[in-house]
Amino acid sequence: MDYLPIFLDLRDRTCLLVGGSETAARKAELLLRAGARVEVAAPELHECFKRLPYAEHLSRVADVFSDELLEGKDAVIVVEEDVAAAKLVADAARVRHIPVNVADKPALCSFILPSIIDRSPIMVAVSSGGESPVLARMLRARLETLIPAAYGRLSSLASRYKTRVREAIKPEQRRAFWEKVFLSPVAEMVFSGRDVEAEAELNAMIKDSAANEITRGEVYLVGAGPGNPDLLTFRALRLMQQADVIVYDRLVSQPILDMCRRDAERVYVGKERDDHAVPQEEINLMLVRLAKEGKRTLRLKGGDPFIFGRGGEEIEILVEHGVSFQVVPGITAAAGVSSYAGIPLTHRDYAQSVTFVTGHLKDNTFNLNWEGIARQDQTIVIYMGLKGLPMLCEALIKHGLTAETPAAIIQHGTLPTQRVITGDLNTLPSLAEEAGLKAPTLIIVGNVVKLREKLGWYQPELHSEQAHRTPLETPDHLR
Repeated sequence: MDYLPIFLDLRDRTCLLVGGSETAARKAELLLRAGARVEVAAPELHECFKRLPYAEHLSRVADVFSDELLEGKDAVIVVEEDVAAAKLVADAARVRHIPVNVADKPALCSFILPSIIDRSPIMVAVSSGGESPVLARMLRARLETLIPAAYGRLSSLASRYKTRVREAIKPEQRRAFWEKVFLSPVAEMVFSGRDVEAEAELNAMIKDSAANEITRGEVYLVGAGPGNPDLLTFRALRLMQQADVIVYDRLVSQPILDMCRRDAERVYVGKERDDHAVPQEEINLMLVRLAKEGKRTLRLKGGDPFIFGRGGEEIEILVEHGVSFQVVPGITAAAGVSSYAGIPLTHRDYAQSVTFVTGHLKDNTFNLNWEGIARQDQTIVIYMGLKGLPMLCEALIKHGLTAETPAAIIQHGTLPTQRVITGDLNTLPSLAEEAGLKAPTLIIVGNVVKLREKLGWYQPELHSEQAHRTPLETPDHLR
């Protein structure tokens, strides 16, 4: 995080603006709308200054900047093309520990001005750290369409009833109560201008909740997808934001965890090969216990919870104990990773079916239906197969596939660190070993792998192998 987002209270405070251009006028407007008094140092003012709201709180006090103008100021904004002149003001402000912003010169700033969505008292700020203000404004415009203007009135309504809710509802129940309010008809009534009806409905909800304790214990079984946060569903994101406890596994990426509710309790129950941090039976009972404690519990799993995710086992236990739950599908690794690798799982010229199998070894052997798997017209997707890759390839050849059958192994699929190694059943084990791949990986076997070179649209900066490479052609940085 390059900057700490903060909101300054400038009501009845005095700020200095250095510059009189049209851009400076826009900065002055922000300060005036925030309730500040603005003193301007500039030889002349652009005509836009005449049309500013609250212009009575603005005055031009000097033609040029001088250190004396900083006395008693709470913030300084500089709009000055000349770098040396701008640095002079910024340095003088920093010496006096006054926050200073210099337009279009982030290196001279002690604070930056974000793009703002004003739904007072709700404020949303979008910033690129001064590096790409145009992109920040585009993001703000997109968010503007998602946040109704009436959200400010909804926030004001909640503020007026905050004391009454505090008196009527227990502390541990208040968050759940307000979430229930904001998802209820009360919000829609405010958005449509029916404020009197909204207040009557809110009063009824307070009375009802005070008489009947709010119990919201529930389990959300959510698929986090293959790792890229852009592939989350809207519903997954909503539940991630409201859960009290996050129970997550090893395949959930940090960027996805960062999108969960910041103050939620986090419990890691990840499993690695030959190292199960928490046995599955304990995870099942943990979910039951947390829900019965009244906590909204997010069971966050990589990929899809019902494809090699043991989600079925977990909800069986929840059903047995009468625990309420929701299931949110995720993009399974087979779909997400193959798409980002440029390998379609089916294609009318190469594969008319696809099968998902796990390559997990037990007692150094596989328990697979080889006859049903090893077919020329079928794509085979193998989860958890890195450790047994040589034996997998050997078994597929033994049961009917040719040694030249195209095959690929993908590490960290969909992420910026994605690596794709392609070859055939004969060469893939040695290529993977030479590249030093580590889990998580996904293996794809079948003629569709031939399309990788043509359809490989996703090219992250780190490591990408071309389909025709042999071990002798492997780049030095992968040896």
